[in-house]
Amino acid sequence: MSILACCRTHGLPFFKKTSKAPCTPFLRSINSASTPVYPGHIPLTSFENAFLAVGSGLMSLSDPYRGDMISALGETTAGPALPRLRDAMLQSPEGRRILKDRPRINTKTVDLNALSKLSEGTFGRTYVSWLERTGVTPDTREPVRYIDDPELAYVMQRYRECHDFYHAINNFSVNRESELAVKFFEFANLGLPLAAFSALFGPLTMNAKKRHRLYSEYVPWALRCGSRARCLITVYWEERWEQQTVDMKKEFGLWDAPPARWPKAKQTQTGHDVD
Repeated sequence: MSILACCRTHGLPFFKKTSKAPCTPFLRSINSASTPVYPGHIPLTSFENAFLAVGSGLMSLSDPYRGDMISALGETTAGPALPRLRDAMLQSPEGRRILKDRPRINTKTVDLNALSKLSEGTFGRTYVSWLERTGVTPDTREPVRYIDDPELAYVMQRYRECHDFYHAINNFSVNRESELAVKFFEFANLGLPLAAFSALFGPLTMNAKKRHRLYSEYVPWALRCGSRARCLITVYWEERWEQQTVDMKKEFGLWDAPPARWPKAKQTQTGHDVD
């Protein structure tokens, strides 16, 4: 796929068919030579990868609800972070099983009804209660497209699909304040560049009061807790549905976050920022 076609696919405004950009003829002549190695894979040249990273970054800043742009940014900027996370998984018994089994998290693979019947305080019940309270569904995660190595692509997909667990176990909502707290936590725990990008630029969209609260209450917790906790990409969450959430937090080295501010009335969410 040419970078022009790739950008049109994502709706980047400066690559619409009406664009008068002088580099358009040059971009049309650039095509990735690689062959897709997994379903949905879109191979990119180094130039295309860099170009898409810049474009998706700009679009993410202008519209933070463009999940496809955030996903593209996460994939094109992952760099050495993914091999490092894979190495962490290989050093962990749970992580090795995850890489072997390659489980997915969606309503086809996880029996949410069964989880809702688990005892109060179990992680499965905590997760389902969080989904119900926020109106989020696990079916909204974008598939990985731009990472060439199939195993690293799975690591990114795994991170993407486990993001809600970080919200649930730490009792965070999905508002901007909670989302950024989780991004700071993810950066400290996983070291993904996208989390750093979101943590750096996300607060610019908040008013002064909320931004002060974020930096004074949530960021100190997120950086300390995230950096000291177990690397959560190595957790086989699906094997722990019946475990007590409080015991999991102790095992992982997590401690309670400052209380999140939840909306008074439940609002349906089709998804929220992850990458």
